[in-house]
Amino acid sequence: MLAAGLALGGAAYAANQSVQGAKKPADDGYDTDAPTAILIEAGSGSVLFEKNADELRAPSSMLKLMTAEVVFNAIQRGDIKLTDEYRVSENSWRKGGAPAGGATMFAALNSRVPVADLLRGMIIQSGNDSCMIMAEGMAGSEKAFAERMTTRARELGMAKSTFANSNGLPDPENKMTVREIGRLTRHMIQTYPDMYKLFSEREFTWNKIRQSNRNPLLAVMEGNDGLITGFTKEGGYGMAASAVQNGMRLIVVVNGIDDPDDRVTEARKLLEWGFKNFEARALFAASQPIGFAKVFGGESRSVPLTSKEPVKVMVQKNGTDKLIARVVYNGPVRAPIEAGQPVGIVRVWRGANIAVEAPVFAAEAVGTGSTMRRAIDGASELVVGLFRAGAEKL
Repeated sequence: MLAAGLALGGAAYAANQSVQGAKKPADDGYDTDAPTAILIEAGSGSVLFEKNADELRAPSSMLKLMTAEVVFNAIQRGDIKLTDEYRVSENSWRKGGAPAGGATMFAALNSRVPVADLLRGMIIQSGNDSCMIMAEGMAGSEKAFAERMTTRARELGMAKSTFANSNGLPDPENKMTVREIGRLTRHMIQTYPDMYKLFSEREFTWNKIRQSNRNPLLAVMEGNDGLITGFTKEGGYGMAASAVQNGMRLIVVVNGIDDPDDRVTEARKLLEWGFKNFEARALFAASQPIGFAKVFGGESRSVPLTSKEPVKVMVQKNGTDKLIARVVYNGPVRAPIEAGQPVGIVRVWRGANIAVEAPVFAAEAVGTGSTMRRAIDGASELVVGLFRAGAEKL
């Protein structure tokens, strides 16, 4: 691993070891009463604040975001259409519909509902029946759909989340972290901008029953355009929300709160704090060398690494943030190497917390070296391996 350091208003250094982001609030004087929380700038993915962000908890209805993503992805791929209709089974009606007494779109037993309306029932009304009807229609059963959710989560880099159903109703296998909910939210906003607009619709009527959007921030906060609230006895009150002000979009996720009003208050306070105190700074321009990776068996001993997009991080406007940037990769990288080949990531810390991560790529091609070069590199790696093995025994 090779690292580059830089600072904005404070000291920074380069280092060659990997560390993990701290699971505690950012060292910036701000805190929240929410047991778990994260605040993310959507454009760069920069984390402005986190508190127990990797703690697994019951996501309650926030799990519906994963259900929505699976549906959005299927629509984008052409596997299903908005006009496709799915039947309301007795199982989805009894366990998720009117007889269940929970959030429902009131879909009638044995009726057929278009995907477009099921999405509105799921997103606007947080309908448990909407999710179950969709799951059964797309995968044959909730269990099969939940397996599909887990597979899709792993594809999106969500390594911890597990799913037992499509709606977030209590089940010990329903677990997510606020970091992964935030990552999922950012992905949905960026990947499905047209479908994301459903989250800002204020009301939806089905079966002659009109219901308002369950997101209370839509009516009280400037720029809020989504997403969803959740509650179960096991998980407490949670919320994922996003808002745009002055061209900057922030995403907040809180969970485990004891009171529904406090849930809204804490989410709003975090968003307002972020908008007031942070601004974007560019750390590296697109194609600017960020660091170097060691090469094995190549014409060159190393290859410069760049990012295809500018690497930006959010910093406090009047603060003295200390930033550390490290390039992390599995190496040495074996030649030949193609220009533009993905090599690793650049990871930027603000204090003890990871602020942003971005992929890095080989800036130039490196051909295969001579037989002698490969032999020397092989011997060198053998010595390094022996040294590491000895150190581990100590």
